[in-house]
Amino acid sequence: MPNHSINAPAGFLAAGDHIGIKKQKKDLALILSEKPAAAAGCFTQNTVKAAPVQYDQSIILSGKKVRGIIVNSGNANACTGEQGLKDVKSAAGAFASLAGIEADEILVCSTGVIGVNLPMDILLPGIGRVFAQLSKSEAAGEDAAQGIMTTDTFAKTAYEEITVEGAVVKLAGMAKGSGMIHPNMATLLAFITTDAAISAELLQKAFTASVRDSFNMISVDRDTSTNDTALILANGMAGNTPIETEGEDFEKFSAALYRINRKLAIDMARDGEGAGKLMEVNVRGARSDADARLIARSVTSSNLFKAALFGSDANWGRVLCSMGYSGGVFDPDHVSVNFRGAADSIDVLKDGAPIAFDEERAKTILTEKEISVDIQLADGDFAATAWGCDLTYDYVKINGDYRS
Repeated sequence: MPNHSINAPAGFLAAGDHIGIKKQKKDLALILSEKPAAAAGCFTQNTVKAAPVQYDQSIILSGKKVRGIIVNSGNANACTGEQGLKDVKSAAGAFASLAGIEADEILVCSTGVIGVNLPMDILLPGIGRVFAQLSKSEAAGEDAAQGIMTTDTFAKTAYEEITVEGAVVKLAGMAKGSGMIHPNMATLLAFITTDAAISAELLQKAFTASVRDSFNMISVDRDTSTNDTALILANGMAGNTPIETEGEDFEKFSAALYRINRKLAIDMARDGEGAGKLMEVNVRGARSDADARLIARSVTSSNLFKAALFGSDANWGRVLCSMGYSGGVFDPDHVSVNFRGAADSIDVLKDGAPIAFDEERAKTILTEKEISVDIQLADGDFAATAWGCDLTYDYVKINGDYRS
């Protein structure tokens, strides 16, 4: 099988390993491009932004090309003041020095506990050890995906391949996210590499659009992180005619990028802390795009409905309640709701009126691992899809002793 990891696109190397920030699991990942890459990013809109977020934003806004990304897990480097920014620059400098490039060609990301300074006595030598492992091998790419995880139960990766005017263009992604997931830009951490030749302006446009309908449409616990960062590097080594104007090639690239981010986003919702079920909410017939998005996200974010989902209870009233406080405009007298599993579906509300449905049949549907909530409105032609998960006892257990 060909390599489909983050280092699959031409000219990218990756590595990941345990350096000692965490007790046992891998806690550092590096990505390096052999050539300067156009870069784009989306970042948390939380007022409290971690030091690496502030640093990366400045580089992306400068339009400077980028050569690499360094990611540590186990420590968020958030709420760490001036020392946090100094540590980010030291980490970037260490990686850059080994690669023979400038420090501002390196982006830095962190995830983990907030309010604790980075252990630089562990991180700096660790960067050197992991740098020596940089490779094109699939195993190295898998190590990198594991190195960014915190409470995730599995590594989240995605791969797409398209042809642009005869040139094969590859896109690969890896992400982490399980808790503290309610993005308003991206999600906890996501990284995309591509060997496409594309202008930085169009790369940012495609990335922002794909993030809007993927990472921005998931929720685990209504908490927007201080560290949310999604980055993409495009080094042009596929050799395609550069994509510098919107058109067929740009649309093809944008569609592939959306598929990458959509898969990563759904995997994050599926792997929500303590979750046992993936929830997909489809809203159709909304008055506007904004209304559809607000309503869909509100249902996936409702703790009451998430708890009902955990108990396989067809409590559709909680769906209507969460729609009502979403801020989206709709006519409640013309709402229909259906619960759908892989093999069966059941209507529970029709045109604003309750239906005498088979409770046992509904319960059987809701015991499945993947459940769709289909909401039909009668207000317009707009639609949106959001993803979430159930709320279980294990979520509280995980977060009750997260720092220890």
